[in-house]
Amino acid sequence: MDGLIDQAKSQLWTIVNELAKARCGNDRPVLQIALYEYGNDGLPASEGYIRLVTPLTSDLDQISKDLFELTTNGGDEFCGQVIETALKRLDWSVSSNDMQLIFIAGNEPFTQGNVSYVQACELAKSKHVIVNTIFCGNFNEGIKTSWKRGADLTGGTYASIEQNRKTVYIPSPYDRRISELNQKLNNTYVPYGAYGSAKKANQVAQDENAQSVSEGTSVKRAVAKSSAAYKNDSWDLVDASKQSGFSVDNVAEEALPAEMKGMSDAEKTSYIKEKSEEREKISQEIQELNKKRKAYVTQQQAQDDSDNMLDAAMLNAIRQQLKAKNFTIEDL
Repeated sequence: MDGLIDQAKSQLWTIVNELAKARCGNDRPVLQIALYEYGNDGLPASEGYIRLVTPLTSDLDQISKDLFELTTNGGDEFCGQVIETALKRLDWSVSSNDMQLIFIAGNEPFTQGNVSYVQACELAKSKHVIVNTIFCGNFNEGIKTSWKRGADLTGGTYASIEQNRKTVYIPSPYDRRISELNQKLNNTYVPYGAYGSAKKANQVAQDENAQSVSEGTSVKRAVAKSSAAYKNDSWDLVDASKQSGFSVDNVAEEALPAEMKGMSDAEKTSYIKEKSEEREKISQEIQELNKKRKAYVTQQQAQDDSDNMLDAAMLNAIRQQLKAKNFTIEDL
């Protein structure tokens, strides 16, 4: 399953960018992602070879970090048990108006394990969670091994993919400038609190991870960072200042970055505002360049031959299910 993880690494930001375009009326959704590892026989059998890697979080850099640290060690895939575990242990919304999705991918029969996938999917439906299944192999084989039925039980979508296919990157004349702007964007982050410095360092580390995959992945990450889906109010004063009830004068002096220590409250507010305006300007330029980049890439593509890859399977499901919840997808 190394190929599946590689696709997830290269396509995470493609999926985030699509979700960043979602609107319901005048509101943009708050994006939270959790990550489970399963089917790894190096994990405890008593836990069903399942491990919670990342709980539900808006920290997309943490999701990226955890993805890049994943390794495979194939074994039985207890699909019913991992779905049930996620449903019982994650903090899901109780509102039927919220869009809540599980994506589960694998290459073993969907029926493995002691927990019935039918039981797990019925629980998902009762919690207003849609289960989408992705079989890594032949489409008809996935149907025979119940992957399609697992999706059908909750109104989800079923797809099959070639897990070992590589993401094709088409370079554009706009990539270098977007990468330059990404560096400037990082300079607008103002870390605070006990984890601020570490989180900012991880931001840079995930830029490097994206670059290690391809220039295209790096560019798509930069685009995601310029969108409303990328929020870091737990460690960045610019994002925190946009939260209701936030006041910088309530932030302890020792929690401030070195460049803000000794500032008056008025100076702190002015500094954060300056960084916020700078970020907005950079983000707008990235978004405008991205529109040109997408148009260029579309022209260069002789045909769309990526329908059997992870991002296509996920985006198809996401678009259908957003529409069913009365969300619209629009360019930023």
